[in-house]
Amino acid sequence: MAMKLHGDPMSACVARVMLCLHEKDAEFELVPVNLFSCEHKQPPFLSKNPFGQVPVLEDEDLTLFESRAITAYIAEKCKETGTDLTRRRNPKEEAAVRVWSEVEAHHFNPAIAAVIHQLVVVPLHGKSPDTAVVEENIDRLGKILDVYEERLEKSEYLGGDFYSLADLHHVPYTHYFMKTEFASLINDRPRVKAWWHDLSSRPAYLKVAPGMSIDPKL
Repeated sequence: MAMKLHGDPMSACVARVMLCLHEKDAEFELVPVNLFSCEHKQPPFLSKNPFGQVPVLEDEDLTLFESRAITAYIAEKCKETGTDLTRRRNPKEEAAVRVWSEVEAHHFNPAIAAVIHQLVVVPLHGKSPDTAVVEENIDRLGKILDVYEERLEKSEYLGGDFYSLADLHHVPYTHYFMKTEFASLINDRPRVKAWWHDLSSRPAYLKVAPGMSIDPKL
């Protein structure tokens, strides 16, 4: 029985899981959740995730939420197929994947998500972005990307010379970021730019990207 993924592809967190599923050649059914009508805040969905956020993954009697926990589960469940996203066979490589996955979650994501929220989500509610929040987090993000530029001098990807969850987790928010006026933060750093070009050329990305558009009519 195929896994069921509840969510909307425009959600960065849902897209993160979809990328992982495609990288692992896993069969799944996407169960649409209408975010604009707040379907994720209604009792049927809250019974799956009490925090009322997408995505939710159902695999027979298992229900999971939190996108990074879901990608870790998929990578392990489907470890014999598709891309090796965790490098479990090599403890040192696995450790590097874990380190840079933590960097994404605790440094990169808070900064870039704050920018995307102000520039993309806030206008959907008819409000103007808070420029102070944008400027603060653009500054933070620039410093983080300086670290990435130095890291990518040493290896093709963040965890090493292999694509992993450490890279995959960056993709959805960077996809939206590259559509903003601040895309130069990526493009002005040659190694980060090449890294993003690689990530955004992968077959899994090309399958997921068409659904990553903010459309309130969905």
